[in-house]
Amino acid sequence: MFSIGDFAKHGRVSVRMLRHYDEIGLLRPAHVDRFTGYRSYEGSQLARLNRVIALKDLGLTLAQVGEILDEKVSAESLRGMLRLRRAELEAAIAADRTRLARVEARLRTIESEGSMPTDDVVVKSVPAARVAELSGTAGGFAPEHISPVIGPLYDELNRRLEAAGVVPVGPAIAYYEQSDDGVVVHAGHQVAPSATGDFAVVDLPAVAEMATIVHRGSMEAVMPSVQALARWIEANGYRSTGPSRELYLEHHADHDRWVTELQEPIGPA
Repeated sequence: MFSIGDFAKHGRVSVRMLRHYDEIGLLRPAHVDRFTGYRSYEGSQLARLNRVIALKDLGLTLAQVGEILDEKVSAESLRGMLRLRRAELEAAIAADRTRLARVEARLRTIESEGSMPTDDVVVKSVPAARVAELSGTAGGFAPEHISPVIGPLYDELNRRLEAAGVVPVGPAIAYYEQSDDGVVVHAGHQVAPSATGDFAVVDLPAVAEMATIVHRGSMEAVMPSVQALARWIEANGYRSTGPSRELYLEHHADHDRWVTELQEPIGPA
């Protein structure tokens, strides 16, 4: 017989862990002194402890380990548990590889520019949105092409929304599509599902991975933020997978106080 301390040493576990296994019925001691409460274990119990450790090392829960050891799990159920665990590990590895690629990209940026970027790119999921919109065509993506088109579009859209008694339910959203004639500019406001009026109502799809960067200031000075987002997408092994969007978070009479989130749907390059 082994004392709990000696058994813990042989099993390479802590005494505290053996007590926990006893409490949950996973590994009962062979003998408990009724006067002192001291636990004692037989050498043969080391085989069960080793199985507990091996199964835990696969990432299975203690409840699952107990069911397996007590032969309450069929071979098919065990295969299902392990397949699920494999999928979880593969997802974790993929996530870690993505983080590693971002760390390497950040290091390359610091090495090439000599400083830490002040505007960080964040990848997030974006929910679907229903927008009331008006559209027009610009000659290109540069501010000098976009601004003369999008400004009047929003002025007219605001007038039509007011005439229809429609109140926006969230920040304004603009998005852009390349066409043979240039760039189609969509100026939109988020609206309730019931909104109707002299404007188009469009459902923008949810996006699982959207690379975003926050631009502070006038949209006339947006190009450095646009370029920073484009560099990040390329450096991190992504590509654009859909129309770029702008989410207007804060609008003021002073354009230099605007806050706009630039959004780009992305996928693996």
